[in-house]
Amino acid sequence: MIWAEFEEAAPEIARLGRERFVRAGVALLGTLRRDGSPRISPVEPHFVSGHLLFAAMSWSVKARDLERDPRCVLHSAVSDPDGSEDEFKLFGRAGRVEDQELREGDREAWWVSRPPGSARVFDLSIEQGVVVSWETERAEMLLRRWSPKLGLGEVRRSYP
Repeated sequence: MIWAEFEEAAPEIARLGRERFVRAGVALLGTLRRDGSPRISPVEPHFVSGHLLFAAMSWSVKARDLERDPRCVLHSAVSDPDGSEDEFKLFGRAGRVEDQELREGDREAWWVSRPPGSARVFDLSIEQGVVVSWETERAEMLLRRWSPKLGLGEVRRSYP
């Protein structure tokens, strides 16, 4: 499912997530190494023609991870340990973007100004979206999630 379809299926979660990605300009990409252990790397998410794109240098290990196993998670950057920022997570699969018009649809994307072949651009096919909000005064965590199988759901939990 591309970003535009996710927006239709879960508009509030998508709105919150898009705001987090755009505000920070960077997200954390979780991939799987060859041995199955996790790797986390920064990427710059871009919204282009209803798609959520990100790229990696062609020679990078994160690009090799995704070429070998496209399963990944994209997590919003978090800078406040007190929980004032929502956390946004997308689970899915990264597919290589070959269409030049889509690749170059955001002139601000760093890879557009690079020589051809220097970056691998990926489109995230979304399988689940999650927003975690922290209500510190009430010591509650609010989890809002969507997946095609389970639809929209909301859970409140106390913490710690």
